[in-house]
Amino acid sequence: MAKEIRVEIEPAGFGQEVTDRLRDEVTRHPRMRELLDGAEYRVLNLQPLDDERGKDGEEGEERRFRATVYDYTNDRAIEAVGHLDRPDELDVADYARQPLPSSEEFDLAVRLLSEDRRWRDGMGETVVAMPHVPPVIEVEQPDGRMRRTIGVVLAPRERGGPFRVASVDIHRGEIHEREPRGGTDGQCGFTPGGQQTVTNTPGQAWVTVWQGGTRLWRMLVKRPAGSSGTNGSGIELKYVDYRDKRVLWQAHVPILNVRYDADACGPYLDWQNEESPFEANGSDPVPGFRLCTSPAKSILESESDTGNFTGVAVYVDGPEVVLLSEMQAGWYRYISSWRFHVDGTIKPRFGFSAVTFPCVCNRHHHHAYWRLDFDIRTPGDNVVAEYNDPPLAPGWDNWHDKAYEIQRARDYGRSRKWRVTDARSGAAYEIVPGPDDGVATAMPDWPFPQGDLWIARYKPSAEIDNGVPATGPPYEANIGNFVNGENIHGKDVVVWYGAHFTHDVAAHAGHVVGPDLVPVTW
Repeated sequence: MAKEIRVEIEPAGFGQEVTDRLRDEVTRHPRMRELLDGAEYRVLNLQPLDDERGKDGEEGEERRFRATVYDYTNDRAIEAVGHLDRPDELDVADYARQPLPSSEEFDLAVRLLSEDRRWRDGMGETVVAMPHVPPVIEVEQPDGRMRRTIGVVLAPRERGGPFRVASVDIHRGEIHEREPRGGTDGQCGFTPGGQQTVTNTPGQAWVTVWQGGTRLWRMLVKRPAGSSGTNGSGIELKYVDYRDKRVLWQAHVPILNVRYDADACGPYLDWQNEESPFEANGSDPVPGFRLCTSPAKSILESESDTGNFTGVAVYVDGPEVVLLSEMQAGWYRYISSWRFHVDGTIKPRFGFSAVTFPCVCNRHHHHAYWRLDFDIRTPGDNVVAEYNDPPLAPGWDNWHDKAYEIQRARDYGRSRKWRVTDARSGAAYEIVPGPDDGVATAMPDWPFPQGDLWIARYKPSAEIDNGVPATGPPYEANIGNFVNGENIHGKDVVVWYGAHFTHDVAAHAGHVVGPDLVPVTW
């Protein structure tokens, strides 16, 4: 009889109290006071950063942080990078680009709508307010700056009602109506629940999985609302160990985009730091983490856009431990999930669904890109090989090593897969494509998806994502920019894995994609 699986969840990183203190200290710093003198501003986000020493730093002890402040008076974003132990030091830079809105900004935009006589009569219990895609509707100024307006969709709870879109300048109090895109009556997708979402909220925990007295898994888990990257990255993992040996240094989905047939809407680059409520029952050992007594249910299982929890649900499902969270990007619903088997298999999964809006009735194509920073046993000395059956050329073996950075396509006809091996110990994990992950070149929106798999050399604090806010452009992943011919044999490697899904909401409510990461020598 198999021994019982037990999960422990312990707090990690700095929490809300430290975050609130840092927000105050940043705005009182002399350099920030100089830049913000006389301006209306708001701290939109503050998130931990990796140690500047990279992989040589202390695991889980993030001491650096980045604060994003928006200066409404001068239409600019200001980013400040600081250190908990050196409060007087702050690296500051300003940009014309538009960061993601905060929950506070969105709530203020909705309040301004409710106070405007042209809009308030159409609001109430029969209408749901949700973010627009993109969440910021930019208005270009003559000097190149962009006026920041928050996009708000007023969606009917009942099918058949009208949709309205507003762009709200919360600084100037101006409201402009926009024509909803999509060209249909919007009768596709689930009814929007209209519950409060969570963004820009710190939250991470150490998750340990035991079977009897054996520690199978240990990892640091970040909730989507506190995940890294320009637009968030769903449930983010750090320092993933199986049986006390390192598998991954970091794993997440930093890039997510979508394109419609005939560009009926979009294209869009979506965000993954806004948590949407879903059903999860249990206790909360750490804020934002629920240890469940039964499997959690996202919109894909419950077929409902309502729930009782936002954050990361953790539960045991047979021989697997599951991490699950649901996210919202306007009318899209995304499910971020990781499954950890007792045999060492890791199943990264990403799900897609939608609530009613005119756009989603048009056929569209989702693309999710995992960033898998493998450190099999050690950061260096990793070798990546590819399997093909039949081999690629006469006289070749089924397996062959990749010596330089490269982009590769999935090839189901050859049972193509990849293996990352520690050259010293022989420990290895294989990347086995999911049966429904698609092939980029066969997608109806090719060349927008650009590819299936990229192997690149690790760059400290770089190449985490494409650096483009969800407002775009560009909207393509552009991971190929990271592939420039560097040697990767026996080096520290990062694998980007793309999965593709054509979404016809009228035909099916949602879909799940993702590869299996399978230990072959451990």
